[in-house]
Amino acid sequence: MAGNRTLAIVKPDAFGSGKAGKILAHIEGAGFRIIAARVTHLSDAEAGEFYAVHKERPFFGSLTKFMTSGPCMPVVLEKSDAVASFRKTIGATDPAEAEANTIRKLFAESKERNAIHASDSDENAYREARFFFSETELIRAR
Repeated sequence: MAGNRTLAIVKPDAFGSGKAGKILAHIEGAGFRIIAARVTHLSDAEAGEFYAVHKERPFFGSLTKFMTSGPCMPVVLEKSDAVASFRKTIGATDPAEAEANTIRKLFAESKERNAIHASDSDENAYREARFFFSETELIRAR
């Protein structure tokens, strides 16, 4: 998966407000291929495990509460240099600071309700994709 795949999650704010389709269309318009997708509702334990890297940060509790507040949509994406390219496509965490025509500028409500998650490295992209999808699902998608 290194280099050409990344994980995105359409977060509960965007999914619940009917923006998921527009976000997926924007992603495809940016040249990404959707390899795997599913709708899920994270439990407290799952959100805590997924965001464990942030456990000691002050926003951990509010992040996990937000991520369990409704359905979300994890998506595995494919494109050359996927992680860096996708992070540019989504824009800054705070939509007020995001560049024009990025996902967060177009669809996010605030820094906390920012519409989409993106892996920050090839290693995390692989780990995060395996959190939601089996190796078999990822291999079949090739």
